[in-house]
Amino acid sequence: MRATQRKGDIATSRAIATFTAVGYDVSIPLTESAAYDLVVEDEKRLFRVQCKFATDKRRQVDLRRTHSNSTGYVVKRSTEDSYDWLYVLDGSSSEFSTEACLVGRRSVTLRDDYKLGAVAESG
Repeated sequence: MRATQRKGDIATSRAIATFTAVGYDVSIPLTESAAYDLVVEDEKRLFRVQCKFATDKRRQVDLRRTHSNSTGYVVKRSTEDSYDWLYVLDGSSSEFSTEACLVGRRSVTLRDDYKLGAVAESG
């Protein structure tokens, strides 16, 4: 398994634990083709969550999705309304989230106001 894929798996499993701990129900899509990794549900709504792992010391997170197929690697950018929340786990185990689909951007810089806590409060 590629190291990049392993990091994504770690971020997704950590997101599952975190969202469950704050009281959300969590669902996992059956396919790999979705533009999101999880669905979290509060008592009223469903939210599609894209999970990322950040190792960049500058706190940059690549927003593109990469997967392989029979012809090689496929790189996709986010499209309008492809997910509702972005969740990021960084190399120091800090968690970040934003309630936005960041369309038209290749990356985002993690800011302190993205630190997780806002997700728990917004639900």
